[in-house]
Amino acid sequence: MFFDKCFPRELDYVKKNNIPVCIVGGTVEYHGPHCSYGCDTLVAEGLLKKLAEKKEIMIAPTISYSPSSYAVADEKSGTVHIEEDAFEAYLYYIFMSLLSSGLKNIYVVIHHQFEQESLMPMTLSYMKAAKRATMKYLEKTQGQGWWGSESYSSYYENLGNNSNPFEWIKVIPTMSTAVQNATGYDHAGEFECSILMSLYPEAVKLDRLGDIEHWFTKSAAKANSELGDKMVKMSLEYLNEVIK
Repeated sequence: MFFDKCFPRELDYVKKNNIPVCIVGGTVEYHGPHCSYGCDTLVAEGLLKKLAEKKEIMIAPTISYSPSSYAVADEKSGTVHIEEDAFEAYLYYIFMSLLSSGLKNIYVVIHHQFEQESLMPMTLSYMKAAKRATMKYLEKTQGQGWWGSESYSSYYENLGNNSNPFEWIKVIPTMSTAVQNATGYDHAGEFECSILMSLYPEAVKLDRLGDIEHWFTKSAAKANSELGDKMVKMSLEYLNEVIK
């Protein structure tokens, strides 16, 4: 089910049944001469589409332009970078709109700078915007002092479940630390090219590796769909477990 192809009847169904709403936090970033600019976006999109084949979720439109950073390559490389403050402000309004519409089970799925689930600027932008929007929404709908009111006397008992408003929007990686350790993880190398090759083979052109050499792309020559299929399988098992 895709949000942008739904109608009010479908949206009401999603809200009533608390169906997970999944948003890809994508990038447009240089990945060497052999790997498409949308690599991070495509990996997350491909995994969610496969997850939707086995689990009822609603996939919301991807957020593609983001704080990719110029750490890998400079501004002439084709990378599109949005400064974090501007990006966070943009996200805030997206999250406010989703919460105001009644959606309370939202997952942002990211495959960019999430090595060992470390928190990098783009991920932090999503997390901060999510918490800001949640706080503002609660104040807007329940008034100042909402948390201190008697209606929230069971707040600590509800930590860790969807009754806790700060669980309404979750930011998660496509691959948990455990999955990364079991399969491998890199940028445009053997592992990232393999998982992308499994999901979108047309987005990887290994015969172009020689166009320009980078230390981080040398291992891409070993990329293969068999490894990619394993990475997809383990990533889907993780996503299926965490997206509820």
